[in-house]
Amino acid sequence: MDYAGTNYLAVLLAAVAAWFFGALWYGILFSKPWIKAARIDLTTSRRSPEPFIVSFIAEVVMAIVLAGAIGHLGGGQVTLTNGVISGLILWAGFIATTLAVNQRYQGFGWGLTVIDAGHWLGVMLLMGAIIGAMGV
Repeated sequence: MDYAGTNYLAVLLAAVAAWFFGALWYGILFSKPWIKAARIDLTTSRRSPEPFIVSFIAEVVMAIVLAGAIGHLGGGQVTLTNGVISGLILWAGFIATTLAVNQRYQGFGWGLTVIDAGHWLGVMLLMGAIIGAMGV
C-alpha cells in the first residue's frame, strides 16, 4: 500500500460541489419536508450565516479525509469508480449509522433521518467521484 499525498484542488472542488449539492438538496428538493421533519419554526428561527460556514469547513475536512482513504487504495487504484465506492462504504459505515443513532436519541422521526442520510450519501458519492477522477 502506498500513498502519494493530497490533491488540494480536488479536495476544494469536492467541498464546493458538496456545499452546492446541500443547497440544492435542502433549499430546493426537500426544503418543506426537511423543515417539517426537523421541527423548525420559521417564525422564530434566527437566520445566520454560521451553519453555512460550518458546513463548508466540515465538507473540506470530509474531502481531505476521503482523499486520504481513497489514496490508501494504492497505486493505480485511485479512479472515479473506486472513489464512488469508497464514498458509499464510508457513508454506510459511519455517516448513515451515526445519523440514525443520534436522531433516535434526539427524538426525531425516520423521515428526517432519510432526508439527511440521502443528503450525505449524495455528498460522499459526489466527493468520491471528484477526488477519484482527479486523483489524490
